[in-house]
Amino acid sequence: MFKIHTILCPVDFSDASHKAIRYAQEFAGNMGASVYLLNVVEPRPMAVDVSLNYVPFEADLEKAAKEDLEVILEDFRRIGLRAEYGVVIGGPADSILEKIETLNVNLVIMGSHGKKGLSRLIMGSVAETVVRKANCPVLIVKAEEKEFIGDD
Repeated sequence: MFKIHTILCPVDFSDASHKAIRYAQEFAGNMGASVYLLNVVEPRPMAVDVSLNYVPFEADLEKAAKEDLEVILEDFRRIGLRAEYGVVIGGPADSILEKIETLNVNLVIMGSHGKKGLSRLIMGSVAETVVRKANCPVLIVKAEEKEFIGDD
């Protein structure tokens, strides 16, 4: 028998990641695991405000992500699940892989946007990179797939 103790659930607030959160809640509840919700803010060029001071755009995104993750975290607590969250600035795939190592994660549950063709070729696939490089199982949840989790 294997024991899942820490689930990493990357969250980008897309439909696919909201679905992945539901899967993480279900797995955590059934396995007695804790969940770490991770949002990755990609570095952006510096923005200029009206006073001509340079303001890092990442700080605004990081603050908004923390506020949104706090709401999701409250949902975990309300149903009696252990969860934490973090927001990091960096490349999504590399940041996720780093968290897998530092948190000793033994299951990743993440959404996939299902990009195809040229957009996938140009942008790559974070989910695909994580699946290839992770040292633990990765469950990919698609936004447009059959629901396996019921509300009963």
